[in-house]
Amino acid sequence: MALSAAKCPSSSSSAAARLSLGHPSLRSSTLLRPFPNSALARRVPSRSFKNWNLSVVCKQEAGAVPVSSSAEEAPSKNVENGGLFGLSSEEYGHAIGLDASERESTVSITVVGASGDLAKKKIFPALFALYYEDCLPKHFTIFGYARSKMTDAELRTMVSKTLTCRIDKSENCSEKMEQFLKRCFYHSGQYDSEENFAELDKKLKEHECGRLPNRLFYLSIPPNIFIDVVKSASQSGSSKDGWTRVIVEKPFGRDSQSSAALTRGLKQYLEEDQIFRIDHYLGKELVENLSILRFSNLVFEPLWSRQYIRNVQLIFSEDFGTEGRGGYFDNYGIIRDIMQNHLLQILALFAMETPVSMDAEDIRNEKVKVLRSMKPLQLEDVVIGQYKSHTKGGVTYPGYTDDKTVPKGSLTPTFAAAALFIDNARWDGVPFLMKAGKALHNRRTEIRVQFRHVPGNLYKRSFGTDLDRATNELVIRVQPDEAIYLKINNKIPGLGMRLDRSNLNLLYASRYSKEIPDAYERLLLDAIEGERRLFIRSDELDAAWELFTPLLKELEEKKIGPELYPYGSRGPVGAHYLAANYNVRWGDLSASETT
Repeated sequence: MALSAAKCPSSSSSAAARLSLGHPSLRSSTLLRPFPNSALARRVPSRSFKNWNLSVVCKQEAGAVPVSSSAEEAPSKNVENGGLFGLSSEEYGHAIGLDASERESTVSITVVGASGDLAKKKIFPALFALYYEDCLPKHFTIFGYARSKMTDAELRTMVSKTLTCRIDKSENCSEKMEQFLKRCFYHSGQYDSEENFAELDKKLKEHECGRLPNRLFYLSIPPNIFIDVVKSASQSGSSKDGWTRVIVEKPFGRDSQSSAALTRGLKQYLEEDQIFRIDHYLGKELVENLSILRFSNLVFEPLWSRQYIRNVQLIFSEDFGTEGRGGYFDNYGIIRDIMQNHLLQILALFAMETPVSMDAEDIRNEKVKVLRSMKPLQLEDVVIGQYKSHTKGGVTYPGYTDDKTVPKGSLTPTFAAAALFIDNARWDGVPFLMKAGKALHNRRTEIRVQFRHVPGNLYKRSFGTDLDRATNELVIRVQPDEAIYLKINNKIPGLGMRLDRSNLNLLYASRYSKEIPDAYERLLLDAIEGERRLFIRSDELDAAWELFTPLLKELEEKKIGPELYPYGSRGPVGAHYLAANYNVRWGDLSASETT
């Protein structure tokens, strides 16, 4: 799981340096701007504080609370009945004789919804992996925040059960884990309580120790309480003189209207550049490698257009059903859950024009152009399905509506296939086939690029009437077993003229010995460093919903029933007919791709 040394050197070097006030990227008003509606910090009375001992009021990063060593230090405990903890960090720094340029920075990471599955299974393990690789800044603190009553020790016990030493099975992992857990704390509170967030703010200041405070809130909670949390945090928990950023998880609404309402609500308390909308698929190694593959290899870029590409397929399949999560899934369905975000974001990255630079805004500008160029989705270009019960090998697998958390007679699709088109000069007429489903025959996510037939192919007789066998295909397998391979035609050794189709294969597990970082590691690190290119901008979100909302409304208003398919099968038959309408075969269903 190791991240590159160039990205993450020792904790005392670039990660910390990037977060210091002196770094150019943090001098702009954008990165240092606190929440726009935050309450003003109280003023420091005009008296000398230079002889105060910071250790009296500063909790150590390991969590110990120092005790005052002399009566001379008593004034530090009571400044206008608020103590130093009632001051902003800037006033705090002045109180001990430091100006901003002399102060080190610190990052406080608050996981809101810390008792939930996402936090336990993904966020805390990702933070530990970053800590192990020295990718977190020198000074940092992690707080869990949720309604559940829990002590610091109980949080650490809970978190420790999900941390693993898979990064390095022999080198200091247990010691690192212990050090990491000492930096994890917990505060219980209501999500809509400014008072509870003020209590959290006080605890954060204790650990920030007068350093320049930067704060990251990760909202691992349902979207219906996003705004309550952001409001409370903006009034009572934001950094007054460092940056404050908020990561929000999908779903970002159910349609254009609800998504726009959510964006408006967030922007009452946040600027756009403080909102980090996370789509973890954008943090996957092969998705990030997509633009590198295209723009840094001359062999591909000239072929990346309608002149040479016959169709593009974006495929997502899972070999399990909703498994007790049907109640949540039934509110969204496979189109909202997978297609409108994960697959559409990959499509935009694949199809965009060359950006002016690798700057986040330049990349996102090009993605938005792709989304706005897409033709409206027509009902005849969409197939929906729902898995049903199936018995195989003496084992009976339940259907979607057999899940007790799913309403009886639900029409929510667990499978969808669609043909999309981009109405621009590069991609005019090229079908982008998208397919996503649960309870299918295998688990995979991949991008398949099928090239056109060779004009006047001299060897077409060797392939018979099936010209598709002679078609080159580029496959980018996102998961599992990450790989990039190109299907080419070649001669089988021997005296005869027999042709074969072979793979030029880059299998990551064979080529690279280190484990690939989890997507959440990359995205959390980017959010801490202020790198936004893998996060979704509000106009991207608007364009994505504008594409899918009319289709979703038509499906729901007409109560169109999904085609049933057996659990563990290859999906509805209708998906094959949809592809055939455009003279396309799904690449993942050929005999050579079934494993």
